[in-house]
Amino acid sequence: MKFLEHTPLDSINDFLNHVNLGECTVRGNLEAYSCKHTGTDRKLSFSLENEILDSLGQSSDSDHSSPCEFLSSRSSRKTLIYLVLTLSHIYPDYDFSAVRAHQFFKEEEWDSFKLTFDTYMFETAKEWTEANSGSTLFESLYKALDEVVKLSECEIYSYNPDSNCEPFLERGVIWAFNFFFYNRKLKRVISFRCCCVSNLVADGFITDELSDKEDTEIFDEMDM
Repeated sequence: MKFLEHTPLDSINDFLNHVNLGECTVRGNLEAYSCKHTGTDRKLSFSLENEILDSLGQSSDSDHSSPCEFLSSRSSRKTLIYLVLTLSHIYPDYDFSAVRAHQFFKEEEWDSFKLTFDTYMFETAKEWTEANSGSTLFESLYKALDEVVKLSECEIYSYNPDSNCEPFLERGVIWAFNFFFYNRKLKRVISFRCCCVSNLVADGFITDELSDKEDTEIFDEMDM
């Protein structure tokens, strides 16, 4: 996978780098990649392909609940592999070889992504509008994505990591989402991830408050 620099994404990334909303801060990032394998990608791709095929072989034909069932098609396996490779490039210090199909959910309609966006990014979008002369964050995001990956041709996937997945374990996280926009024809994928972190935790307020309370209780119990 090769990181692709695209100017349409830059202004949104600059804005989402740090949006202070008072009690919390929203951070987000858009990254575009080509699906052309590097040497490291080939090794991980080959390993994932073999593990998926092994899983398919162990599942009975009647086991329709198997999360790997739809991966019987080569095209679906390639999609999963591209998504995992994208994660590996975003977080190079972590091993995503154990990520499996059930952790990705295909969004059947653009509206389902928009619903998630509107739900979590409402306050952030207001900040964008105030800073950008009335333009909306969602419209700007749509135009940028469409220019890079042609949304009408894209498949949209959300990623739900395991609760103990290290790259996503951040102190004070209130919510987070991860989406991938994948264009098979262009062989290109964009990752869009956002998280909201409590400023109270990030500033150490809660820890300091608890520490001060403990100190006060200790001195109250002392016979001065």
